[in-house]
Amino acid sequence: MAKPASIKIRLNSTADTGFFYVTKKNARTKTEKMVVNKYDPVIRKHVEFKEGKIK
Repeated sequence: MAKPASIKIRLNSTADTGFFYVTKKNARTKTEKMVVNKYDPVIRKHVEFKEGKIK
């Protein structure tokens, strides 16, 4: 069987609050690590979220 094109990733907050989002990305077209500005409800601000592995 073929591998699926999209994989689940975890977006970890760079504010060290422990908050994270879970999303999917296409591993074939987006080979670099994802970095997105999103809302962190723990500190109630928009911060940078970086891609990490789901354990």
